[in-house]
Amino acid sequence: MSNRLASLPVADPAESDTIKLVQRSLAKRHRAERRFRRFGLVAIVISLFFLVLLFASIVANGYTAFEQTFIRLPVCLAPQLLNRGDLEGADYAGFVKTSLRNRFPDVRKRRARRLLYKLVSPGAGWQLREMVLRHPEVIGRTVEVWVPADDDVDMLIKGRVDRNQPENARRLSDVQIRWIEALERDGAIEKRFNRKFFTAADSREPELAGILGAAVGSGLTLLLTLLLSFPIGGATAVYLEEFAPRNRWTDLIEVNINNLAAVPSIVFGLLGLGVFINFFGLPRSSSLVGALVLTLMTLPTIIIAARAALQSVPPSIREAALGVGASRMQTVVHHVFPLALPGMLTGTIIGMARALGETAPLLMVGMVAFIADIPKNFTDPATVLPVQIYLWADSPERAFVERTSAAILVLLAFLILMNAGAIYLRRRFEKRW
Repeated sequence: MSNRLASLPVADPAESDTIKLVQRSLAKRHRAERRFRRFGLVAIVISLFFLVLLFASIVANGYTAFEQTFIRLPVCLAPQLLNRGDLEGADYAGFVKTSLRNRFPDVRKRRARRLLYKLVSPGAGWQLREMVLRHPEVIGRTVEVWVPADDDVDMLIKGRVDRNQPENARRLSDVQIRWIEALERDGAIEKRFNRKFFTAADSREPELAGILGAAVGSGLTLLLTLLLSFPIGGATAVYLEEFAPRNRWTDLIEVNINNLAAVPSIVFGLLGLGVFINFFGLPRSSSLVGALVLTLMTLPTIIIAARAALQSVPPSIREAALGVGASRMQTVVHHVFPLALPGMLTGTIIGMARALGETAPLLMVGMVAFIADIPKNFTDPATVLPVQIYLWADSPERAFVERTSAAILVLLAFLILMNAGAIYLRRRFEKRW
């Protein structure tokens, strides 16, 4: 028995200490890994919390802009006050004021009447004019017209203004609130879907302001940007990846392209101001100049994405085409380019999404101007949605706050659609080798 015990190997103390040391080190690394994972999870939760908070704030401030307060007024279109030969020049604002005076006959003082007239939007006369021009048969009759309320009345009806505040703490006086409450009791005030927000251009009056002009300007600018940047960026990527010799000049070009992708966007705006406007004399504040600036800004992104898509095509495709007698150009045009096109389109859409959200370079080329008309072509004065949001955010009226948030929601919807399109193209047409 003693001989058998003596024959068993004796553990080396140094080896035992090494194992313990390794185990302690391993346990320490595992604890550090768990801490790192917890820190990462906490960071993600905090980021999601602030993201949800941001979206909730935007939605809470902006959803009410999709509704507008209207006031019902019986308007007597007396034929003796309307010249049938010049319906466009009639005093339609006077008809609206007369209707308000008839609705509140006890208001006789000039100052009180001015307060009464402020219950409706200055655009009420234009709305009445459009109705008469479309339906001239209403002349000589008393018609009930729903006209847009003033922005302060709109904010009161939507609950954005506390009626119990002291009179000097709000824009509406006590007597105006009494008139509004009388209209509410008669059912002459109601909220309706705000079509003007989607069908009108910008306006100095919040209740008349819309995003159509900015949306059309964004569409024209992005369309021209796409027509310029995709062919140029795709051709550059194909040349650099498939035909350019590998030397210091192409290395220098590649480095500059990568550096340009990180240049602040306002630098491209300064370049557009100096070259396209001051040197070439192109029209300021137009979609043409904006598109040229955005093309310069998005080209590096498109070129890098297109080169990555070309690099993802297996070399065997090229070798097989060349092996059966195809030329280098035929190989690229008929085999490599079609296989890389989905990835190139994905990069282009991402570049367009970035261009859609840009503001700084367009401010430098004058697209910050107030544009009350909808642009018809690439040379008309125009603005874009991000700049429209910037202008509204700088306005003092409370009603522009909700329109700013609503325009942000529309812009985010466009960005989500564009990114969803990029994901769809990548998953639908991308080939995995």
